[in-house]
Amino acid sequence: MSALCSHDDATMPGAASSWEHNADMTEWTFHLRPDGRWSDGVPVTAGDFVFSYHRLLHPDFIGPYAEMLFFIENAEAFNKGEISDFSMVGVKAEGDLTLKLKLREPVPFLPALTSHYTWFPVPEHVVLRHGKMTDRFTRWSVLPFHVGNGPFKLTKWRFHDIIECDRNPHYWDHANVGLNGIRFLPVENPYTESRAFLGGQLHTTYQLPSDLIKSVKRDYPEMLRQEPYVGTVFTRFNVQRPGLSDARVRLALALSIDRELICEHIAEGFQPASSLTPRMGNYVPDPFLRFDPAEARRLLADAGFPGGANFPRLSMLISRPSARASAEALQAMWRQHLNIIVDIRNKDWGSYITAQQTLDYDIAYAGWIGDYLDPTTFLNLWTEGNGNNSTGWSDPEYERLLREAALQAEPADRLRLFRQAERILMEGQPVMPICWYSRNYLHHPSVKGWYPLLLDQHPWKTIHLAN
Repeated sequence: MSALCSHDDATMPGAASSWEHNADMTEWTFHLRPDGRWSDGVPVTAGDFVFSYHRLLHPDFIGPYAEMLFFIENAEAFNKGEISDFSMVGVKAEGDLTLKLKLREPVPFLPALTSHYTWFPVPEHVVLRHGKMTDRFTRWSVLPFHVGNGPFKLTKWRFHDIIECDRNPHYWDHANVGLNGIRFLPVENPYTESRAFLGGQLHTTYQLPSDLIKSVKRDYPEMLRQEPYVGTVFTRFNVQRPGLSDARVRLALALSIDRELICEHIAEGFQPASSLTPRMGNYVPDPFLRFDPAEARRLLADAGFPGGANFPRLSMLISRPSARASAEALQAMWRQHLNIIVDIRNKDWGSYITAQQTLDYDIAYAGWIGDYLDPTTFLNLWTEGNGNNSTGWSDPEYERLLREAALQAEPADRLRLFRQAERILMEGQPVMPICWYSRNYLHHPSVKGWYPLLLDQHPWKTIHLAN
């Protein structure tokens, strides 16, 4: 699929050839390109975008991640059933090629936001051919019925095996697409993925296990990529659990972690996190976290557990093999500095997610990659009712500051309020930041047109293979 705007910072036009906004960035107009086509040759229209947003927001559709569209005026109210007339939602098509959006607040990063998949269009004429707008899991999204508007079209999809795409002859810029096709291989184990790459079966990998970085630097330095990535590794705390219900305990757990040691020996290339949100643009959160075992022990004693006495035995969830080394490091540090025992429980991905959503866990080793380049992609997660919160924590002052920041037209005022909100989040410590991500992966030198990007959203059409 092709978004309205593409690239990490939305500097490249996509389905829209141009756009403009009013003075306070609450009203935006996107001009769709007249030669935009779906892969079946049907024109892409502004009506397709309106249909897509209506579909995702409709309460009967129960669309995951619908909150990504809540920046649109009345979108949240419609999604929650507080209003039933979609014409009250701030999205309108003026003819086939003009899409108008009215927002609930100034959103200076809207072009970048539209590159997230929740803002992608779906083909109304194909969706309705296979069911109603609010029907889920209909045949429109599978072969041979799938239709897209990007530079490639889906030609093969075997679950847990392969996804293949060929060049889309109806794409508006098909003459400048550099590849004839792409094969995506879903490899869950990063060690298996690395072996496949070194065996000549892949051009690029998603990740490289940290314990292989040194040997790859030595033997295949031209294949190693280490790049900044807007993401944070953290643990969630279930604040409704005994012991963890006390913010002093959660902070004690955070202050007993030597993040520099973890980044040096386990998460090579990552940076020790001093707060939740990694630096992006002009936003730099106030440093909060440090390694201070003495203060951690004092806080634990103040909470009624001197020397770890009578502290409940906890467990920490992980969902993938690559997380075990870091989880064991946390386990060892909590035992050494606080005399607290934490077991590690490995769950499959579905069970891991369900346990967090139902608050059926103590601690969960997790992470978050930004959806767009703005602090709200991290800070909005911890508001009450957010589907990604999963901690049981909320704070009215935290949410008030986020609401106030959203209304600021002056960037400096907006970022100042975000820093205040993040300070409250760190004092409450429902999440314990560990390190800021880096992208460590393998990449073949023959792949050209591939550059470091903070969100790893590569424009596939510009990539080509050298002879």
